[in-house]
Amino acid sequence: MLQVAKLLHTKGFHVTFVNTIYNHKRLLRSRGPNALNGIPSFRFEYIPDGLPETNKDATQDVPPLCASTKKNCLAPFKELLRRINTADDVPPVSSIVSDGIMSFTLDAAEELGVPDVVFWTTSACGFLAYLHFYRFIEKGLSPLKDESYLTKEHLDTKIDWIPSMGNLRLKDIPSFIRTTNPDDIMLNFFCS
Repeated sequence: MLQVAKLLHTKGFHVTFVNTIYNHKRLLRSRGPNALNGIPSFRFEYIPDGLPETNKDATQDVPPLCASTKKNCLAPFKELLRRINTADDVPPVSSIVSDGIMSFTLDAAEELGVPDVVFWTTSACGFLAYLHFYRFIEKGLSPLKDESYLTKEHLDTKIDWIPSMGNLRLKDIPSFIRTTNPDDIMLNFFCS
């Protein structure tokens, strides 16, 4: 995302790069306390992710992070947008480019009346599979009835109904689909 932001900045965009507090602190620790100082038209801001403080050098666990950002980040993000739009030293927000995991930005962009481009760094086939997770549920392929469904025979189940993707088996689909828990965070995250 930082590379995309830098590219947009070289094309004349004013950029406010928004991280979670956790990632903002990690960036400062890795690059130094003045690493984010510099160009006035490229700023760094942060919002809370809603998770408790953890080991400052560990990567956050993705499922709780996805659940927490979905639940807790919209209000702080909207407040940040309000502050930017009322500041005298920066132009108002005219568009948002967000990571696919940060889908709460879509609601904020709609409310603000600006476009939001969601940028996913997953592969094209992974992305297509995620878009069809709801169909796996509709077809009774997920959640799995129990762990006995993790056999080679079941994982070799042919998946021939995702457009543009052929010769797929259940084992080829991102592993989040292979849960026995109907309340699984990631299964539900990708279905909503």
